Amino acid sequence: MAATPQVSFILATYNRREITLDTLRRLFSAGGPSSGSFEVVVVDNASTDGTAGAIGSQYPQVTLLPEARNLGSCAKALGVDRAAGQYIVFLDDDSCPHPGSIDRMIEHFEANPRLGAAGFRVHLPDGREECSALPNVFVGCGVGFRAEALREVGGLDRAFFMQAEEYDLSFRLINSGWQVVTMDDLHVDHLKTACARRSSRTVYYDTRNNLLVAARYLPDWLYAECRRDWAQRYGWLARGDGRWGSYLLGSVTGRLLGVAQRSRHASRRLRPEAIETLFRFDEVERRMRGLASGGVRRVVFADLGKNVLTFHRAAEKAGVSVLAVGDDRFAATERRYRGVPVIPLRDALHLSADAAVISNTSPVHAEQRSAELLRATTLPVHCWFGRETAAQEPEMESMPPIGVADNTVAEEATAASR
Repeated sequence: MAATPQVSFILATYNRREITLDTLRRLFSAGGPSSGSFEVVVVDNASTDGTAGAIGSQYPQVTLLPEARNLGSCAKALGVDRAAGQYIVFLDDDSCPHPGSIDRMIEHFEANPRLGAAGFRVHLPDGREECSALPNVFVGCGVGFRAEALREVGGLDRAFFMQAEEYDLSFRLINSGWQVVTMDDLHVDHLKTACARRSSRTVYYDTRNNLLVAARYLPDWLYAECRRDWAQRYGWLARGDGRWGSYLLGSVTGRLLGVAQRSRHASRRLRPEAIETLFRFDEVERRMRGLASGGVRRVVFADLGKNVLTFHRAAEKAGVSVLAVGDDRFAATERRYRGVPVIPLRDALHLSADAAVISNTSPVHAEQRSAELLRATTLPVHCWFGRETAAQEPEMESMPPIGVADNTVAEEATAASR
């Protein structure tokens, strides 16, 4: 009788035979735990390029689940039903953990019984890092779960197909009292190409699914705010990608489905503690009030992050004026976020501000933007969510006076965050 595996790896694929075979080669070579106690489950989404046959002949030890139709990345949910491991790791068909990362992941789970999901740092081929736009939301191509926690909250929802399924699952885990943490010592390589996020299908599901997440989980006041902000954000992204039609379809579908799902999922509304974990309203307000008490009256925001609402609300409550949002990706003539001009970052830094605030809670992206600003301006730069910088922010009662930067950056990276 075969021993029960400690770790179950699950990935889904569709018509990417050679890429999937290479991932399996790397995984069996050095990606698993040192104990060797693991299994691999591959869900084949009705591939027509011989993927299933090649896996069956080259890797007979893999549990292969052939599907009759393409269920997208959320087909991993089917693999969970077959997984026997104490810990379950989601990969993409082109992602693989660094040697030793799975052993360290197990150590994290064993040290913290409330850890439900351990996110990996995701490395792209060009040296950038991929990171979620909200803190405590994992990236789906590299994350480990305590199997008990994953099954307790219902696992992946296949209705999402692709895009934002990580938000849906992270929200449920956190709302149920489990911790979702991205660990600095866990690493995964992801070979995805930049164009993968620019297709019409991606734009449609990005828009539709983010609106569904908002409808399912956010209390009324926050739902109204995020529905407005996220619809605007994905509309601007779609215009930049030349995918306006896909955005409109996703927006209409998301709003219509959201009406029914808001009622159906009323019991899933986020608790106040979960809202703070994900959005950091109280934390950012405390820090913004600290700036105000130190004499800061006017700031520029750097980045139109997905969670920029948190920073905007904090500035309003602290009595700090926001002169502009500097973001080259979103800048456009007459474009405004809640009345604040969205302009090129260099132009924002030339305004008569007392300080620049990195208005992004994505740790990787915040850290990269902070490093850029520290080279480009003499303004004090306040970064509260970079991996290296957040821990270095002083307490509010000892904030430095205007003109003294309060952070340093040890590592530069960029994020592909949505």
